[in-house]
Amino acid sequence: MKVLMFGWEFPPYMSGGLGTACLGITQALTEDQVEILFVMPGSQIPDDEQFIRFISPHSFRMEEEFLPQEIHDTFLKKIMVDSPLSPYLNEQTYRMQSRRQTSILSGTRRTKAIPFTPYEPNLFSEIDRYGYIARWIALAGDFDVIHSHDWMTSRAAYLAREISGKRWIFHVHSLEYDRSGEAVNPEIWRMEQIGLQQADHIIAVSDYTKQRIVKYYGISPHKITVVHNGTAQNHLSRQAIMPRPLKTQGKNVLFLGRITFQKGPDYFIEAAAEVLKHIPDASFFMAGSGDMMPAMIERVAELGIGQNVHFTGFLQREDVEEIFRMSDVYVLPSVSEPFGLSPLEAIHHGLPVILSRQSGVSEVIRHCLLVDFWNIHDMADKIIALLRRKPLVEEMTTNVKGELFKTTWRSAAEKIRSVYHRTIHSEGV
Repeated sequence: MKVLMFGWEFPPYMSGGLGTACLGITQALTEDQVEILFVMPGSQIPDDEQFIRFISPHSFRMEEEFLPQEIHDTFLKKIMVDSPLSPYLNEQTYRMQSRRQTSILSGTRRTKAIPFTPYEPNLFSEIDRYGYIARWIALAGDFDVIHSHDWMTSRAAYLAREISGKRWIFHVHSLEYDRSGEAVNPEIWRMEQIGLQQADHIIAVSDYTKQRIVKYYGISPHKITVVHNGTAQNHLSRQAIMPRPLKTQGKNVLFLGRITFQKGPDYFIEAAAEVLKHIPDASFFMAGSGDMMPAMIERVAELGIGQNVHFTGFLQREDVEEIFRMSDVYVLPSVSEPFGLSPLEAIHHGLPVILSRQSGVSEVIRHCLLVDFWNIHDMADKIIALLRRKPLVEEMTTNVKGELFKTTWRSAAEKIRSVYHRTIHSEGV
């Protein structure tokens, strides 16, 4: 099985959970002898270039030299298309980012390059340009099926299918209704709807997401297969859940994610204020960055809880590990969460988790506490219970282990490969 896969982030260049998901999916698929050519926008060159063949949509003409070279001992090849596209962009942030991009072709050995031209003036024309390059990639490549991740790649996948005649699977990790609520960007929504209508089949990361695709985009449920995300602990034993460090002081509550409308940081802050009325020595950590951070800092000041609430900013991998070890409770108060990978990480680190009922991960993790994102009093009560009742924490963290080890990327990959076969070999799925 050979797959042409379009994504928009991949480690080490990541903005959120999509990169983690793409890594987990591709690793598990390649272990099952699936060969993947992964295409993504970007202009930074990783330290290890062995696994990536770079091209620029500004500066190449289709020649045989474009085709990826064989890479020994791996089924995964990546092509990075020089482009300022990245997750969670809007028109304003696109313009800011595009000004910072530079051509990656300076100093390369290409002799048939055409002159460099600037990036397109707006986000959607840039997506069209990226899609145009996808046609050439598809024309040159050898693959059985096209697999794209989220709306930014839908144009590329559609054009790749148009020129190759191969079936296209649209993998939905997040919808515009998740990211923006009712204040959707109509152009992004329309691009999502066109992609969902035109794709041969759809993978949704949760039944929650599947139902929203049916409700908001008018797609038949028979066209959608649910494949839950997994955890990186594919090959670990049940004893590999990390033990909690011994702690004599401190009651630390963690929010880890983008500080945006979708993740519900404002509800977390309001719940923190309620908890502090009962447990004044508790500490609340908001780890991440996003457009709501200034407003959250101002609200913390208004509530007079600045000594108890700490903003870490965006954390690198080693810092994420450290803050999990420091914490006692993890809270995911998302307004709309298609899945949610960070709760699985929290569980791996031995933390009890509180999830909003509006999250897909609650479909696979039962031994947790559920709240409606807007119910700050219920959220506060459950945080207090976990900080005060050690037997409850022990019961939750013990019983959740089995669920964690059933939620693997290998299991997800098996379902995805089944979707590949059914989509390729049937008239409709």
